Amino acid sequence: MSGCQHQWEMTNIQFGFIAFEKCSYCNGVRTYFSVEDTPALGDEYREGDHFWSRVESAQSFRFDLRCKKCGHLEKFYDLMGLLHCTSCMHDCKVEALRQEYEAAKTWILVGFGHLPTATATPIPPYKLDVLSEYFNQRRDTARSRIKILPFNLIEDFSLCKGEFIHDRGMLSLEPPESRKPLL
Repeated sequence: MSGCQHQWEMTNIQFGFIAFEKCSYCNGVRTYFSVEDTPALGDEYREGDHFWSRVESAQSFRFDLRCKKCGHLEKFYDLMGLLHCTSCMHDCKVEALRQEYEAAKTWILVGFGHLPTATATPIPPYKLDVLSEYFNQRRDTARSRIKILPFNLIEDFSLCKGEFIHDRGMLSLEPPESRKPLL
């Protein structure tokens, strides 16, 4: 990147849902972004040896960041969402870093890419740094900071009880009764 002290703003904002699909044959999980109003759960279809069905969806949005000063555009098509660490596994690298950063008043979030693609090609560290910059430019960093970590620090995601930051019922006038884990 250039020598610009970037001042990021969101652009190309698109509201929709993150759809979670699970294969009943291999227990694989995959995700994608959908602009459907109400993604239907339970629809099953076959793809090769796999039997996929949508098991969950979460309201979300996708966006890019553009620098107000120099116009540089950073695309985030590969970002599924941000995960809040709940300290569920004491031997997890994210938990160790959470404790380390907490002492310096830095709160961590985990940047998640779309599954399974992101497992082989995680979100590049420089893009996670851009996200951290974006969130910190809007804070009093003398009090606390935000740091976005890569999701591949979570050794076994199937054991993780972290929570995706999402808003259920955002389009409803009724408040949700309770918040449950996505998977």
